[in-house]
Amino acid sequence: MRWHWLVNVVAALALGAGVRAGAAEDTDKLLIDRSQSRAEFSVRVMWLIPVHGRFTSVHGTISVDRFRSTARVEALIDVADVHMRTRGDEAWVKSAEFFDVQHFPQIQFVSEPFALARLDKGGDVAGVLTIRGVSRPARFEVQPSECRVTSGGECPVEAEGTIRRSEFGMRSRRGALSDKVDLSFSIRVVAASAAP
Repeated sequence: MRWHWLVNVVAALALGAGVRAGAAEDTDKLLIDRSQSRAEFSVRVMWLIPVHGRFTSVHGTISVDRFRSTARVEALIDVADVHMRTRGDEAWVKSAEFFDVQHFPQIQFVSEPFALARLDKGGDVAGVLTIRGVSRPARFEVQPSECRVTSGGECPVEAEGTIRRSEFGMRSRRGALSDKVDLSFSIRVVAASAAP
């Protein structure tokens, strides 16, 4: 996951900078920038040839608890906005055999609260992933940032994980298509006041 510009916003919130006078709540909402965020998947055919796809409509919120220095992510992916090598591949992954866009137009990930420091040092972000209406525990590995969140500037943060498609009702072509699907995210976060 690459959370570009997250550093400036989160650092200010986590350190209490710019806290509204007399504010009663300790939680702020950040927005996932739909125009500059994406999610990607890769699955292997015959366990050798990778097939890649990219979703370019990722949106949602990040709730930042200033008092506890934690954050919680709720991300939504519009499955119909998938881009692949060919239109045939796109039609296939949208079909009932794979993501079944007609009945389940979105993928959702809701994380458990995690320490803001994890954006600096890396580590697991656990939560619940919902695909095709099936919810399963999921865990994504956040890699250490290139710079500290509190240092200013842009700090790319990457995360990736692996799921098994059979656990989400995708059980066809098991003789030719790997059950394992690799997921990765690139997300840009902005303050709600900066959203268009």
